[in-house]
Amino acid sequence: MKKYLFEISTILLIVALTFTTGMAIKGQAPKVKFIQGDHKIDVLIGGKLFTTYQYPTNMEKQYLYPVYSPSGSVVTRGFPVDPRPKERVDHPHHIGIWFNHGDVNGLDFWNNSYAIPAEKKDMYGHIVVKKIVKAKGGKKGTLEVISEWKDNKENTLLVENTKYIFSGDKISYTIDHISTLTAANGPVTFTDNKEGMFAIRVDRAFEMPTTQPVIYTDSQGNPETVKAADNTGVTGMYTSSSGLKGNDVWSSRNNWVILSGTKDNVLTTFGFWDHPKNIGYPGHSHARDYGLFSTNNLGSVSYNKDHEKIVVTLEKGESITLRHRFYIQSGPELTVEKANKIFEDFSKKY
Repeated sequence: MKKYLFEISTILLIVALTFTTGMAIKGQAPKVKFIQGDHKIDVLIGGKLFTTYQYPTNMEKQYLYPVYSPSGSVVTRGFPVDPRPKERVDHPHHIGIWFNHGDVNGLDFWNNSYAIPAEKKDMYGHIVVKKIVKAKGGKKGTLEVISEWKDNKENTLLVENTKYIFSGDKISYTIDHISTLTAANGPVTFTDNKEGMFAIRVDRAFEMPTTQPVIYTDSQGNPETVKAADNTGVTGMYTSSSGLKGNDVWSSRNNWVILSGTKDNVLTTFGFWDHPKNIGYPGHSHARDYGLFSTNNLGSVSYNKDHEKIVVTLEKGESITLRHRFYIQSGPELTVEKANKIFEDFSKKY
């Protein structure tokens, strides 16, 4: 009898310990971990790959690619880094999540890619990572990077100090992107341009359905024109803080814009949040039905001729700082109320 009582007591103790330990784990935020590689840094949250910070020497900018939802679905387009069948092959400069602008001292940093002919490269700028200052994990992970915005002759226009602050829980991941741009060697002018600034190019599942002809990749990764698009599994829909939906979001000014869609049978919603301290706040939304999605604080009249023109000139040594949040959630609906709460939380920081 004593033996059985001992065994029952032991089982109850194990159950109790398991329960309390589980509760403690459940109440803790998943830890962020960085794993450094060759010109890349993996970002893990709760032991799962969220994204990889990449700065290859053969690309014109750094980027976060691929980007995964908390449920494990990839939300970024594969092309041009790793093309997948039946995805669009337009705009080869759209890679993962990135940050730049279309008119800096007359140079186009946004559209630069391998597709630009050599004889036209002088019209474009590129960004070079110079130093990884910090890659410190924990409940929140901070990746701090120094990079330089250069012309085609390798003259440095801007020095950029960027902090990526990563955090997450069981159903969501967050990136706070804080970028300080400093004029390096003389005056630098940002001229109003719709091509900017904090952006993502999304997987086909998060595009909006279309009846227009498109160019997809075939099973071998080659371009193939399709007259009638197959909208199977294409479920994207934009929603903005100004109350607009779908294509009406483009060119509007917003505290936030989210994009929702279903992939691998899981509802996933992600978007960009602006910050009240940003110049040009609230930023204009560059939200296209084919999968380009960004918020732009240095584009205004280029979206709407009735809006004010934004031109920012920095003298040598002067800086501007831009703050944005990227948030992604799997499972439950991301309501307007929750999106507003995220905005309020972000507004109180930085």
